Amino acid sequence: MLKSFKEVQEQEAAFETRDRGTRMVPLDRIVGSVGRYHDFDERFRIRSHLPAERLEKIKSKMTAGKALPPVKLYQIKNEYYALDGNHRIAAANELDYGEIKAWVIEFIPSKGSKENLLYREKAQFDDRTELPYSIELTDFGQYENLIEQISSHRDYLGKNDAAPITLQNAAKDWYETIYKPLIAIIQKGRLIRHFPGRTL
Repeated sequence: MLKSFKEVQEQEAAFETRDRGTRMVPLDRIVGSVGRYHDFDERFRIRSHLPAERLEKIKSKMTAGKALPPVKLYQIKNEYYALDGNHRIAAANELDYGEIKAWVIEFIPSKGSKENLLYREKAQFDDRTELPYSIELTDFGQYENLIEQISSHRDYLGKNDAAPITLQNAAKDWYETIYKPLIAIIQKGRLIRHFPGRTL
């Protein structure tokens, strides 16, 4: 059976929300449903006692390449829960799609665990930079260090540009020209093995 969104929301005390807009979401991250978690199994397959006509119609449309509206998902940390589009998700799973287009509302956990406090820092970083990429850190305060780096990069970019540069645009440029090349060097040199418990 799928996870119940309300149960996880209560466990994490996740009531503060952020609209994350429309994005592609990996299907294996959709682990539950807001209201129909009893109708599908843990792999988002429809239960055998339920009618399958709607599912088959959606599969036919997908196979024919017809555009369907984005599903609507709630997010808690790295997991997603279907608010609308359960059958579309089930169909996409049956057709072996890797991801699905979704409109996402994120619920920020407020329980005071180290994991949740760090996640809140990450959420604030994501809000300020609007990067479409996820950067995972392991120490408190390090997201603020990244903001300082990005701000310095914005100042550098502004020296040669008459128009003011937003933090969001500076973040995208910083990610492509500084962050990604450094990550490539770390990966090539296998340096991460010398820092157990750390992320790239």
